Amino acid sequence: MPSTVGEGEKRKSRITPLLAEGTVVTVPRTISDYVITEYGIAHVKGMTQRQRALALIGIAHPDFRAGLKKEAEKLYWP
Repeated sequence: MPSTVGEGEKRKSRITPLLAEGTVVTVPRTISDYVITEYGIAHVKGMTQRQRALALIGIAHPDFRAGLKKEAEKLYWP
């Protein structure tokens, strides 16, 4: 999947720290083995939420990695 959506100032990361309230989840995390973007492949099967967050940040667009890391630290490293 492309790591971002939109262009220019409207570009956003498809990899996000949280889903919006009310978002319908059709594929639970226990079913996903791999997540692939143009920045790499994250083999996420069997990972903890912390490990999974770091793996997904690693394949996010470089412009969004610092912000995603900061949000992950708030969520998983209190």
